[in-house]
Amino acid sequence: MPRPKRIPRGSFIDLGYFEAPGFGAGRRVRAYAPHGHVHSAPRPVLWLFDGQNVFEDEGSFAGGWHAHEVLDRFAVLRKAAAPVLVGIDHGGEQRIDELTPWKDAKKGGRADEFLGWVVETLMPLVRRSVGLREDVASNVVGGSSLGGLAAFYAHLRFPQAFGGALSMSPSFWFAKRRIFEFVESQPVPWTTRVYLDGGAREARGMLLKHGREMADLLAKKGWPGDSVMWRPDSKGTHAERHWRRRLPKALRFLFR
Repeated sequence: MPRPKRIPRGSFIDLGYFEAPGFGAGRRVRAYAPHGHVHSAPRPVLWLFDGQNVFEDEGSFAGGWHAHEVLDRFAVLRKAAAPVLVGIDHGGEQRIDELTPWKDAKKGGRADEFLGWVVETLMPLVRRSVGLREDVASNVVGGSSLGGLAAFYAHLRFPQAFGGALSMSPSFWFAKRRIFEFVESQPVPWTTRVYLDGGAREARGMLLKHGREMADLLAKKGWPGDSVMWRPDSKGTHAERHWRRRLPKALRFLFR
């Protein structure tokens, strides 16, 4: 398919600062809507953790995903399914607590509290402000590293809210790999789409090994073959530039 000569730009929507009870000061939430989005025609949505890293380089430790630029190109080629991106900033020192379901040593283990706030409080507010679809299949949650673990867990823990997960370089090693035990105990969500990836140059191949093992487990548990994409990256490192590079294909799979 030929590349368009001009790619119409979408719009940032600064939704302000929101306080998750028990997680310190308020956090910024921003949305990016494709060109032509109107409130009266709700779109699907990709909810992204670590919002500081989702868009521009400013505010990111090692550069941003520039996910808005990826979305602009995607929207031109896939107009009907182009989602709105919503970046939820992490809570700084609270990041490990809010993005992990279990304790590892003395850190982590409060993901249920944080995700409960996202599902019950934040999502309805953002939907009303931006114009987003409410059906489960149109709501996908995503992130990388600990955010990738949190996104994958959120899809299984709250299947009534998230119909899919974008899980890039997920930290499946956390808390002695308890995520594998959790998956073993869970039914296949009634609507599901899971994107998993990992780089061969991450943690000496550990993330690649864990990602492949998780993809195999999902198949064993009965996930339909067309609902899971496992994408190993032979050149991938644990860095935003690689997640940015892999994002277009992830969007095509999740919002096809």
